[in-house]
Amino acid sequence: MLAFGEELSGYELKKWADWSIRFFYWSPSFSQVYTELKKLEKHGFVTSRVKHDNGVRGRRLYTITDAGTEAVRRWSNEAPIDPPMLKHGVMLRVWLGHLNKPERLKEILHEHVEYVEKMRRRAAADAVGAAEQPAWAYSEIVLRWSERYYAAEKELAEQLIADIDAADAVIESAKVGDELSFPKPTPGAWRRVERETEEANPDLD
Repeated sequence: MLAFGEELSGYELKKWADWSIRFFYWSPSFSQVYTELKKLEKHGFVTSRVKHDNGVRGRRLYTITDAGTEAVRRWSNEAPIDPPMLKHGVMLRVWLGHLNKPERLKEILHEHVEYVEKMRRRAAADAVGAAEQPAWAYSEIVLRWSERYYAAEKELAEQLIADIDAADAVIESAKVGDELSFPKPTPGAWRRVERETEEANPDLD
């Protein structure tokens, strides 16, 4: 964010992250922002000064240095690209669906649909705001991508809600015994499935 050339406080950097990169990366906590700023200053990538406004307490403002700009440019162009990491708490709960009731899973998914629709609308609104600044042209198209991403996520979640009844029917049909206990997979079955999948799909990595 400092690479856009504006002098900013740690608070402003956090708020800007909430407005932009949280849609497709993550938004750091305030403590993370200030910790990283201290590291960047130590390495000579940013400089800071304290600005005293009308208040008693001053604000520390940060500006990127030429070395910092070059470091960001080099990272953006040359550093290995990390694969996207999906940490989806909702899907983890569905994966553990046998420990829940179908109605509860649907509630969780309906809450998720509301959340992603809120994020979609916010990304769309922020994209409109970004369009006001030519320097944010790339930021705008990423926000437009974010809008489409959350729209797709909503569609996938709605489909999953419909799929829950089918999954529950499979579980119910496999229950055995007088107490209709939950069907447990054959011990080690995942190893056999993994091996057979790899043998059938040698091109998968």
